[in-house]
Formats: sequence, structure tokens, C-alpha cells
Amino acid sequence: MRKYWETPAGTNATGTPSVPVPARVSIGGVEISPATVLAPMAGVTDTVFRRFIRNLGGCGLIMTEFTSADGILRHKDRKAQRYLTFYGDEHPISAQLFGSNPAVMADAARIVEDMGFDLVDLNLGCPAKKVVKCNGGSGLLRDLPAIGKIFEAVRAAVKIPFTVKFRAGWNDQEIVCVELAKMAESCGLAAVALHARTREQGYSGQAQWDWITAVKQAVKIPVIGNGDIRSPEDACTMVAKTGCDAVMIGRTAASNPWIFRQIEQHAASGRYDEPTEADRYQMIRTYFSMLIEEEFPDAPGKMKQFASWFTHGVPGGAGLRKVIYEAKAAPEILTRVEEFFEARLQTPSIVLT
Repeated sequence: MRKYWETPAGTNATGTPSVPVPARVSIGGVEISPATVLAPMAGVTDTVFRRFIRNLGGCGLIMTEFTSADGILRHKDRKAQRYLTFYGDEHPISAQLFGSNPAVMADAARIVEDMGFDLVDLNLGCPAKKVVKCNGGSGLLRDLPAIGKIFEAVRAAVKIPFTVKFRAGWNDQEIVCVELAKMAESCGLAAVALHARTREQGYSGQAQWDWITAVKQAVKIPVIGNGDIRSPEDACTMVAKTGCDAVMIGRTAASNPWIFRQIEQHAASGRYDEPTEADRYQMIRTYFSMLIEEEFPDAPGKMKQFASWFTHGVPGGAGLRKVIYEAKAAPEILTRVEEFFEARLQTPSIVLT
């Protein structure tokens, strides 16, 4: 990897005072080191992607895709079972659940605790209409008493740390993040994570980090900041501006899976490495090989989904994406990737492993 960025000690690229991302944070006795979290993402953070990120280094906590509590209790729900599949090298790992029935949520939390998860998390952030219409995800943000009942039921059901990830509110006129965080703390939750957008925003517009600041000032439990972290400098700026105890990264990790390692490098030295083309090839080949090894039935679809992210910035990437999209089977896609990069990287100075 080649050296990419170096900033003067104590500042970021814009001159804002820089505070490194903390080296660790303790959530209910579970040590997260470094204090970085891979956000739960539907269709992305399956066991392959989580292990892939963990192996690249620098990520303190990984989380499952958000999983229906009802689905967990339906023993024949194969999708829920697959979402909760994990391996020993994924610890520490949190299972994220969604649902609106306190008793069902409590039963599902007991199941994930028995499965060996280190933490359990409640999703109050998903803006998807199909989830919201069932009063799940961010749909619950308009009913704080119902959230309180879920908090109490789940906290009483499990011994592992219980956390919550939520949005600031339904819209700009209904901001509930501070009240919700205080309620979480009073109900015994171990940490809160705020995606600093409203449900109405979806993933558009700019995250309002001031809401993270307000939550941090309101509670004593760890606060995890989420939203618009695209670089190590962004992560440091969020910590400096909000005082948050950890940072959570979602969409950037899909296009730059090195982001966690870069944050760790930046915290240690004020600089970090940018991947070379050979590094990017190795990354794509590793991830695609892991998908094939896992025998995911939808491996070709996953490869095509990730191709647009993983090939971002690769010269000739449009041509590579074209042959990937046209391929039918997973081994064929991997072959096309190998042919593309090996044709480009035939120089004595580059050694591919």
C-alpha cells in the first residue's frame, strides 16, 4: 500500500482541531478495540463481508444485518437463520434485531444470547417503508412509550449488553434523540448509536452531527456516532466536534473496506495508506473467493452488487463491471476479475499473492 495522506499533528485537513478516534470503548463490559463499528447494513453485512472486514484490520465491532425478531422465532425462516450465522473469528459481534412486540423481542434476544453473540442491538433506524409500516425500525420513533416497553423487556431477558441504534427523529419537527437516549440509559442499555439523520431524510442530505453532541451531553453511557464518515479525517472531526466515544461506518465500508485500518493508522501516526491497484485486485479476489467458499446460493448476485463499489476508481472499471454483469456463475465472475487485473498488472515490480 502506498502512503496517501499526512496531516500536521493536532489538526485535520481543514485545520479543525483533530481528536483521534479512541483506541477502545467498553460497552457493558465488552471491550471494543479500536472504538470503531461496522454498521449493520441490509444485504451487505453477512458473515462473509463481516469476516472480510475483520481480516483487513482496524474494526473493533461488527454487526449482523438487521434481523426480524419474528423471523427468528419462526424456526423455518431460513433468511433469519442465515443472517445470524457467524464464526468464532467474528468476536466481538452484535446481533441487530427489529420488531415492535416486547415479548417477541425478548424471546429473540434470548435466542441470540444463547447462540453466543456478545451484544444484542435494537434497530430504530431503518427507514424502509416495508419495515416502517410494521412499526419496526424508525417507525417506532413516533411512539416512545412502546420503545420503553421493548427496552425493559429485552433488558430483563438477557445478560449480554443491550444497545440501540436510532435516528434523530421522524423528521425535523419531531426530534427525539435526546429523550430516547435518556430513556435507554434509564432502562439499563449499555450504549446508544445515533445515525444523525431523520427518517424522512433516508440517506440523503447531510448528517447533523450536532444531534450526536446533544446526546453525548445528555447521557453517561457510551455514545456511538454515525453518518457521513467517508475518511479518517471525517472520523476524527466527528470525535472532536461531538465528543462521541466511538464511530460507526456503513456505506463507506462497502466502497472502501480499508477505512477502519486507515482510521487506526491515522490515530497512531496522523497518516494512512491508500490501496494500490494490486491491493484492490487482491481485495476483490479475496472477497469473491470467500463468497464461493461459503456456498451462498446468491453469490453471483452478491458479486455483481459489490462490483460497482469495489471497482470504483479502477481505471477501466466500467469494462470490468460489464463482463462481471454478463457472467452467469460465480466461478466465471472470479475468472473475469483475475483476467482483467492480471492483464493490467504484468510488471516485474508487482507481485500478486
